[in-house]
Amino acid sequence: MTSLAGRRMIVVGGTTGIGRGIADAWAAAGADVVVCGRSRPADPGRLRWERVDLTEPDHARDRLAALGAGPVHAVCFSSVYYGEGRADFRDVSIGEWRAQLAVNVTGLWITLQAFLPALRDAGPGLVVGVSSEVAFNAGPGRSGYAASKAAAKTLLDSIAQEEDEVRVVQVLPAGMVDTPGIRRRRPVGFDYSSYMTPSCFARVATELAATSGEGRHGDSLVVDGDGGWWSAYDRPPVSQSRRPV
Repeated sequence: MTSLAGRRMIVVGGTTGIGRGIADAWAAAGADVVVCGRSRPADPGRLRWERVDLTEPDHARDRLAALGAGPVHAVCFSSVYYGEGRADFRDVSIGEWRAQLAVNVTGLWITLQAFLPALRDAGPGLVVGVSSEVAFNAGPGRSGYAASKAAAKTLLDSIAQEEDEVRVVQVLPAGMVDTPGIRRRRPVGFDYSSYMTPSCFARVATELAATSGEGRHGDSLVVDGDGGWWSAYDRPPVSQSRRPV
């Protein structure tokens, strides 16, 4: 088994969903893991929780900066605001657009500002960004979400080109993932049997942490339901929004 003992990891947006799957995998491998989010994680086990609300930027900046004052070997950014539901651009409010930018883009910016110095000291540290296929495909009825995720991807791509002492890798699901956020948007009785689960990210998260992303710097990895992965630049992810032509 891979051991991450002695390493300190931060997962922003790690109380549920893909972030929680990554946090659990790192903790199971022996890392000291702090998850950041608005709500306390259920059944946290070895995880430690820090309340961070990315919609309150001054608060978030202060809390994350305090966490970044100590040694940090890896940071995962998994926070996301999807929006109220799929809707055409003309039907989306400016308030929803601002909320998507506040979490999906500005939240990532604040996180990078807080942790990059400590990650450089780790030599090399690792940033794992949880991305989405919409960053490659856009998506009808998801314009704000797609635009903000594309902005987040490009921000991380730019950081990857700037940094020599921090490795940056993005991961994204090949299909829909059964998470609390998705369940809030589905009808009662919906069949999730074809959906991925957050635990599908355990293998890739553990390998990236163990190697500090060696050989994957600047890459975007598409993770499938079996826990395998491939580069999005070798095989683009399939759109979950577009209608077949």
